[in-house]
Amino acid sequence: MNMKEIRLIAREKGVHPGRLRKVELVRTIQRAEGNFDCFATAYDGECDQLGCRWREDCLALSRRGAA
Repeated sequence: MNMKEIRLIAREKGVHPGRLRKVELVRTIQRAEGNFDCFATAYDGECDQLGCRWREDCLALSRRGAA
């Protein structure tokens, strides 16, 4: 998901994106939704949140160690 899409989601959730980087912005959105702020923290590519909208990007960033 690109940053433009993420910023739109943030605004819809009442989160002001400001200059947050992708990882921190997604984690802020996750907290605003009442979810765990676990974006890009999957260990060994393992994640039990199968319905998460961030899953694909999360796992890719986790593999690269971007957290």
